[in-house]
Amino acid sequence: MPNNCFHCLESVPKGFTATVEIDGADQPMCCIGCQSVAENIVAQGMTDYYKFRTVRSGKVEQLVPEQLELIKSYDNEEIQDEFIATENELSEVLLTVEGITCAACAWLIEKQLLNLPGITRVDVNTSTNRAMIQWQKSATLLSEIITALHKIGYKAYPFQADLEAVEKQQTAKAYLRRLGVAGLMTMQVMMFAFAMYFGMFSGMEENFEQYFRWISLVLASPVILYSALPFLSNAINGLKAKQLNMDLPVSLAIFGAYGASCYATVMSVGEVYFESICMFTFLLLLGKYLEFRARLKASEFTANLQKLLPLTARTLDEYGQETIIAAKNLTLGNKVMIKAGETIPADGIVVQGKTTVDEAMMTGEHQPVNKFIGHQVYAGTINHDGVIAIEINKIGQNTLLNQIIKLQHSALTKRPRLVEITDKVAQWFVACLLLFASLTAVGWYQIDPEHAFWITISVLVATCPCALSLAIPTALTCAIASLTKRGILIKQAHVLETLPQLTDIAFDKTGTLTEGRFAIARIELVNREYSEQHVLTLAAQLESYSEHPIAHAFAEYNTGINPFNNITIEPGKGIIAIRDNIEYAIGKSGWFATEQANAQATLYINKQIVARFYFTDSLKHNAQTLINHLHSQALQCHMLTGDASDSGLQIANKLGLDSVHWACSPEDKQTQVNKLASNGAIVAMVGDGVNDSPVFASAHLSIAMETGADISKNSADVVLLNSDLGAIEHLLTVSKQTRRIVKQNLALSLIYNGSILPLAALGLVAPWMAVIGMSASSILVITNSLRLLKL
Repeated sequence: MPNNCFHCLESVPKGFTATVEIDGADQPMCCIGCQSVAENIVAQGMTDYYKFRTVRSGKVEQLVPEQLELIKSYDNEEIQDEFIATENELSEVLLTVEGITCAACAWLIEKQLLNLPGITRVDVNTSTNRAMIQWQKSATLLSEIITALHKIGYKAYPFQADLEAVEKQQTAKAYLRRLGVAGLMTMQVMMFAFAMYFGMFSGMEENFEQYFRWISLVLASPVILYSALPFLSNAINGLKAKQLNMDLPVSLAIFGAYGASCYATVMSVGEVYFESICMFTFLLLLGKYLEFRARLKASEFTANLQKLLPLTARTLDEYGQETIIAAKNLTLGNKVMIKAGETIPADGIVVQGKTTVDEAMMTGEHQPVNKFIGHQVYAGTINHDGVIAIEINKIGQNTLLNQIIKLQHSALTKRPRLVEITDKVAQWFVACLLLFASLTAVGWYQIDPEHAFWITISVLVATCPCALSLAIPTALTCAIASLTKRGILIKQAHVLETLPQLTDIAFDKTGTLTEGRFAIARIELVNREYSEQHVLTLAAQLESYSEHPIAHAFAEYNTGINPFNNITIEPGKGIIAIRDNIEYAIGKSGWFATEQANAQATLYINKQIVARFYFTDSLKHNAQTLINHLHSQALQCHMLTGDASDSGLQIANKLGLDSVHWACSPEDKQTQVNKLASNGAIVAMVGDGVNDSPVFASAHLSIAMETGADISKNSADVVLLNSDLGAIEHLLTVSKQTRRIVKQNLALSLIYNGSILPLAALGLVAPWMAVIGMSASSILVITNSLRLLKL
């Protein structure tokens, strides 16, 4: 294509002679912007992009000073609080990237950014045009990331929900406009088609029939030249990029039939099929619109979450004076008053008052949650009946609300293996379809030249693999949306594929099968030199450094003074601290001595036992129901607990678990899971996510119970925000139903294509029947997938 720019495929202006050497050949460029981007791609060794792209690149515009100034402003720390989340030394940002058209774009973006210092991860979602980037801000500025994207032809800026909502609204309106034109004109053309059809039997004059044909041509033209134009544009762009896409057979059918009908009308010979073309376009657009609505409906949950945040907040100064400010201007440490019925503007700790809070938007649980001093509350939840004051401890992208949105985005970004396989199958199917249609045309021109063209059109239309390409993505999208509504966050793409294959489920005890709300039942003093009050105070001071549920049982005994230093936390064992050259420790029984006891915690001074603590902890109300359900599904249930007491064995016996292992370190849990896996088991691990990272990594599937605002640090595949064991049963139900629906969708699409192909090739399927069949199969697949939203 000598007169087209090699980068964006647009025409090269006369007199512009710039070229770039790509893979040993000088390729023409249409402007300085495309030349700069192409040179950058070559310099980075990423010319494979041009081999694998499926549609043309966007035309590149040079950055003007105003744009450069805006990009530099993104490095401002105060501005970054709105869209950057930071944990430890890693920051994470979600960018909207304009110009993403295909998988090759995702590959190019990832290669470009991973070459920058400090970039640790890049996930590109080609369907939403977003990129999730994780990096070290100290190594690379955000403005440098955005500029690097512009150098390879992509305009990027921080994702904003309001802008995305506007974009989706515009897309919906465009669909409706094209659909409206197609629907209105199809009805009109159908009336004339019926008149011509019945006129064949009632002796319609030839002049009237020709008049009706011309009117049909006029009415059908807006449908073809406006409503169906996107199909043609996508097909042409695919051909320019040397790729076959599913819009190609559709475009051949629509514009081929339109051209043949125009010829028949002008020359007054043969049949016209304006009504079939219009109906085909209308039904195809309807299918595309329903697919768009299904995806939109599936993403409404997280989109609506952003809209739940209030615009204003009522801050309190040190004298208790109220000031109303914009909620987005809240900073860490601000004290905010929330009255009954108001929405909480940011994550914070209750420092005054008590109330109940509706967290249904986050957990799917409509029962109000009691909150009082010291409790965490979350942005977007609703204060029910009390007046409280909170101290802000999370803002911007670090709030639980935004973490939920990021997790769902991450799950939808990563494509399951099965989706990739069906995409490849669909591409090969298009090539085979075109070949088969060509053979059909050649064969019928030998048998019946008059009908050969229309039979070929029927083959192209009837067998387009639209339903096949929709079979899996729509089901997965709807399933993830359904689970998110119930407070079940899917973090990895393989979850819904792995769940139905499980054979074993291992549970942590504390906070998983039990409530995790410990109370001290008994203290056993081993060293009588210390009083009960003294050991309680020491234990409380040590446990103040721990996040383990047992630590909360000591909270009321903490004096607030923690004069320890050199604090060391040993996962699965306990806490060690130094004071006045004396070593204090609290942790599992038998940590420093061979003596074992049933105590859940033991206090040591200089490695000598001083006291043992025994606690009470009740089973979760639906633990037995879940275990019974899992056994009914032929799943083996195990307990892996770090508790050295006999309470684990007692609970395991009560629930009827298949095995129990107690006093387990994180490594011990990992060993047990590896042992099950080595025997051919597919294992899921359910835990609290605090000390379970090693075993989570070993299990085929990991499920973390309530991890609160720290979910971004959790290594689990699934996060249960409501800590409800019943959610696991729902998760299994949805996964199995998703697998059934995926199989149904694949079966429907393959049976349809397999049965319609020979019928169409034999001339038994008229074009209008092919239109209905192809569109109906796509709509049926989408409608079948939407059932998952009702689970």
